[in-house]
Amino acid sequence: MFGSTTPASDLWVFGYGSLMWNPGFEFTEAVPARLAGYHRAFCIYSMHYRGTPRAPGLVLGLDRGGACEGIAFRVLSETAARVRHYLRARELVTGVYREAIVPVRVHREGQPMVLALTFIAERAHPAYAGDLDLRRQVRLMRTAAGLAGNNIDYMLSTACHLRLLGIRERRIERLVALMGPHLTSNQASSTQAAQRSADQAANAARTRSMSQNAQRRSVEIRARRLGLAERKRFFYRRALNGG
Repeated sequence: MFGSTTPASDLWVFGYGSLMWNPGFEFTEAVPARLAGYHRAFCIYSMHYRGTPRAPGLVLGLDRGGACEGIAFRVLSETAARVRHYLRARELVTGVYREAIVPVRVHREGQPMVLALTFIAERAHPAYAGDLDLRRQVRLMRTAAGLAGNNIDYMLSTACHLRLLGIRERRIERLVALMGPHLTSNQASSTQAAQRSADQAANAARTRSMSQNAQRRSVEIRARRLGLAERKRFFYRRALNGG
């Protein structure tokens, strides 16, 4: 089932969201890949980077069911430990994601299946939003903003990059259509600028170039903070991994 054209000590990483266009680590190969059993979804409440505890936004997670098209990155053995440390620091900050090794099908000759590191949604975490109705997602995203910017820009950037990578995500496309009336001219301009930048990167070596040139009513919801016992429960993986 699994080929042998890649050294066993090399590390594969499966990206399904911002890791696809902004991995932030060195890799020697990036190929389209498909993960069965999980799908890409706006299923995580963001209370810092794209929202606040009083007005949380939504960010992507890898949730159970369906399948997900993404990018598999091959990392050489000599940098694998450093890349793992970087990814754990990036993804395991709040414990809402958990590290997993999953089989993915890669579009390359000689090795159709590889085992890859990825991060999936932790359904028991208070920040797990689940399968929200699309209109509910629109209401959350249209007013949410955090340390990294507003939630609408995050969603539009996701849709833009997925389209440039040739990945059809009909649920996200529908979300963009529903969001249309709530977009401001500034947000539309920033999205067009992001698309022009991504277009330029795609001309040479799409995935690698993008990774190197990386970039009103309130909603009645309150995402609760983690208590001490929950922090111990969800942060233990990072502690064990030296993150």
